[in-house]
Amino acid sequence: MPVFEQVTITDCAAEGKALARVDDMVVFVPFCVPGDVVDLQVRKKKHSYCEAEVIKFHQLSKVRETPMCSHFGICGGCKWQNLPYSEQLKMKQRQVFDQLSRIGKIPLPEFRTILGSVKASEYRNKLEFGCSNRRWLTRQEVEQGEEITDKNAIGFHITGAFDKIYPIEKCWLMDDLHNQIRNEIRDYAITTGMTFFDLRAQKGLLRDIMIRNSNTGEWMVLIQFHYDEPDDEQKARQLMKHVAEKFPQITSLLYVDNQKCNDTFGDLDIQLFCGNDHIFETMEELKFKVGPKSFYQTNTEQAYHLYCVAREFAALTGNELVYDLYTGTGTIANFVSRQARMVIGIEYVPEAIEDAKVNSQINGIDNTLFFAGDMKDILNDDFIARHGRPDVIITDPPRAGMHPDVVNTIIKAAPRRIVYVSCNPATQARDLQLLDPYYAVSEVQPVDMFPHTPHVENVVLLKLKQ
Repeated sequence: MPVFEQVTITDCAAEGKALARVDDMVVFVPFCVPGDVVDLQVRKKKHSYCEAEVIKFHQLSKVRETPMCSHFGICGGCKWQNLPYSEQLKMKQRQVFDQLSRIGKIPLPEFRTILGSVKASEYRNKLEFGCSNRRWLTRQEVEQGEEITDKNAIGFHITGAFDKIYPIEKCWLMDDLHNQIRNEIRDYAITTGMTFFDLRAQKGLLRDIMIRNSNTGEWMVLIQFHYDEPDDEQKARQLMKHVAEKFPQITSLLYVDNQKCNDTFGDLDIQLFCGNDHIFETMEELKFKVGPKSFYQTNTEQAYHLYCVAREFAALTGNELVYDLYTGTGTIANFVSRQARMVIGIEYVPEAIEDAKVNSQINGIDNTLFFAGDMKDILNDDFIARHGRPDVIITDPPRAGMHPDVVNTIIKAAPRRIVYVSCNPATQARDLQLLDPYYAVSEVQPVDMFPHTPHVENVVLLKLKQ
């Protein structure tokens, strides 16, 4: 593969990569910022573009920032730590505009300025770590050629190497207590000879760790095990006992034996070791119960600002029937309920709907209804005939956006306002194009939930055309 010398990085591109041009070739490069002058080794070449990596820096950009994390450049989670946060926000604002205008091809108002995250570090309330006996070896370790006997690791999966885990000593995305908990589990497991999971062989006791915290000061830890031997459950409980004694801050300590080929546990029975089987988050005067299987926005403080935008766009007076599509655990539905006559939430996951009902109950909210099932199957003409035509629809779909059948049903329902919350402006733009014959985009508010990553949320207000 060719080497390009003295190349100037000119822009940021999708997925957190940087962009350069060599003759007529577009080159995508990770872990660079605009203004860097570099030598590039091409790793993958297509007809009109190629992917490359830096083999030498000649000049560092004036806008470059020193990454706070020692794992930057290998972990791959925070691709923009070398870019000042103010520059990240500019890139995200432009990303939303580019995708809505280029893909949507519809009339757009002037965008509101992106809302930056309240915190740029330790902003997450949930992280998951894989445990593996196949530690990822850095290029330096491979080049040194020394035999590494201890390949057990707890950390993050490496992109493109599904069975490899890059060991994490300190992650800056969550309160530092989570680092202490994770590292203590690692040290105890290694000291006691506990086996780490082998994804290819599907064996090994210590498999996965999920850590959550909340703005009420509570902590939840769920450890996934894979029982292979008769005494594995006893070993697992000994680890749990050690963690409970070492960290009294943990208010919910849980575990599960996962014998499946993947680390998902939504269909498994979670065992409570000690404490409660849930924690609570608060938002304004509301409390939200969060269990190990619950979905809750992972940036608590910024989620509040996101929901405030959605509530503002809904412009509720107390008389409206609101449909909250893809309601999850009913956070938005309950958040706007006191400004509405009735809120109906629909969600695919039955457990999430049960959480939504509980969250209404514990907050004394009696004007919500929740239904579980596939959106395109539930939201139809019969459903609307039974429950009423919505005045406002709030929709917060997954990254894939809304199914065309859902869009068509929304069009037939003809709410006066649609508030579209999206974690993927590209699919949002596609859906806005489908809605364009009937709805005009009135407001656009980007919201940054994930500093140091290229991900951005966007809230759009659509009004029914007269």
